[in-house]
Amino acid sequence: MNRSFPQSPSAVVMVRPHHFAPNPQTAHDNAFQSSADHLGMLPSSSLSAKAYDEVTLVAGRLREAGVKVHLFEDLGEKGTPDSVFPNNWFSTHSGGHVALYPMFALNRRRERRHDIIDMLKADYRVQDVIDYSGLEADELFLEGTGAMVLDHVERVAYACLSRRTSEVLLERFCTHFNYEPIAFPTLGEANKPVYHTNVMMCIANEFVLLGADLITDPQRRLAVMQRLAGSGRELIVLAPEQIAAFAGNALELTGSQGRVLAMSSKGVSSLNASQRRTIEKYANLLALPVPTIELAGGSVRCMLAGVHLTRRKPADVPQQLGELRNHEELSCPD
Repeated sequence: MNRSFPQSPSAVVMVRPHHFAPNPQTAHDNAFQSSADHLGMLPSSSLSAKAYDEVTLVAGRLREAGVKVHLFEDLGEKGTPDSVFPNNWFSTHSGGHVALYPMFALNRRRERRHDIIDMLKADYRVQDVIDYSGLEADELFLEGTGAMVLDHVERVAYACLSRRTSEVLLERFCTHFNYEPIAFPTLGEANKPVYHTNVMMCIANEFVLLGADLITDPQRRLAVMQRLAGSGRELIVLAPEQIAAFAGNALELTGSQGRVLAMSSKGVSSLNASQRRTIEKYANLLALPVPTIELAGGSVRCMLAGVHLTRRKPADVPQQLGELRNHEELSCPD
């Protein structure tokens, strides 16, 4: 049986897209997203097929590492080009809590789906679902564990301020879920605020990846670094060009043979030898090629919605579970 690490889930939810494309509704504030000019004359069907294959590959590689993958299909019937990034619209928490989040882009609001929440309720012990999505009408947004990077051990929610992260709603989430909010201003690619915190920060059990230079306020930068160091973790500072290569967009997971750090091949290639050695003291570095998906401005961490819930015992699973099996569950190989 896997040893439990509170920061590193042993199961994830992924969505495999059938009509993937960089989202025009998010291009204005996501400097990591490729422009239409950069995409050139690539047909949408080619992008979609490549993204489909990349998700399939990532799910398979995680399974080989002993991570349980709940893989759902998105047939694209609702016009959801960013559906491959489910961690933005829901999160799960120890104690049986689930949160649903308000999304800035209109077409991203269509990504929320009942079947994923129904699966979580059926397979795991879910006590309640707190739904913040109604606050979209008040133009208050908090895009899940993209907007926030959560330290589940120290109970701290780190968040870079942007139009996708309302400080008011951050405070409300932290009150409900018992986290300390630490918000800070940033400036990244194209002199724009970093749109999501999880592209510049990754908190693992024993180390942290941080694009510290992107925090514009020196006092807040120092406060963030001191708070992270105070957690006892080893701090790995990433340069802006490494953040641009998605080295910060990683997630530590618990596999059958220990912890793995899931990061894109592009991000891994940007790391220097010292940074790799530090990471590999604690986790196996798993390089995952997702160049097509990265055109949409997100990478591996964005693709993974971690499951921090307690698994039901087989005897506790409801009889109607078979009716909910509209997804593929990939467990570690025997």
